[in-house]
Amino acid sequence: MAAVVRRLRKGMTATAVAAAAMVALTASQAPGVEISGPGQGRSEPSPDGDHPATGNSPYHTELPPLDAPDVPDGPRDPDADTPRGRAEAGIPATVLDAYKKAEKALAKERPGCNLPWQLLAAIGKVESGHASGGAVDADGNTLRPIRGPVLDGNGFALIKDTDKGAFDGDSRYDRAVGPMQFIPSTWAGWGADGNGDGKSDPNNIYDAALAAGRYLCAAGRDLS
Repeated sequence: MAAVVRRLRKGMTATAVAAAAMVALTASQAPGVEISGPGQGRSEPSPDGDHPATGNSPYHTELPPLDAPDVPDGPRDPDADTPRGRAEAGIPATVLDAYKKAEKALAKERPGCNLPWQLLAAIGKVESGHASGGAVDADGNTLRPIRGPVLDGNGFALIKDTDKGAFDGDSRYDRAVGPMQFIPSTWAGWGADGNGDGKSDPNNIYDAALAAGRYLCAAGRDLS
């Protein structure tokens, strides 16, 4: 894990893979629109009752630098807790637990992927500010909907409705939903049950974190 941490600090492969995956996951970039840094791009206002999909800046896809605590060299036990460190600062407890449980699950399901929880945390920070600052209940369900811009081709990708508004509340166009900002059609193929309640819900941080991890680890990808 220490080798992974050092690579992530240098902003290497895992960050690039995650950034590319985020674009596919959320469709937050329309054709011809280039988003090169925080504060660029534009966000549509959210309907009353929604939390805007933002990590303290307009809707975008650039990842912040990944920073992680030092951990001992050698084999890593996926059931052992990672020592607390500065990478955990500012991450609400339930949200952090979801990221770490997803890491442990993927370490067992797909050990060759080497997915670190810090990568999920970086995505969660950018996509929703860690579920709107941890606005989730004890089971990980968001207290209010988190929805991205309407994907109507106006500044973003054009994706007509695929879920009849079941997840995003829009029966004309899709919107990315939940703390990890899944497009409904993507969730249909990658949805996961991360908290063991028998349901897969993109508005649940445990479900969304596990689904994002599986998405990133697809096709035998090695994030180390």
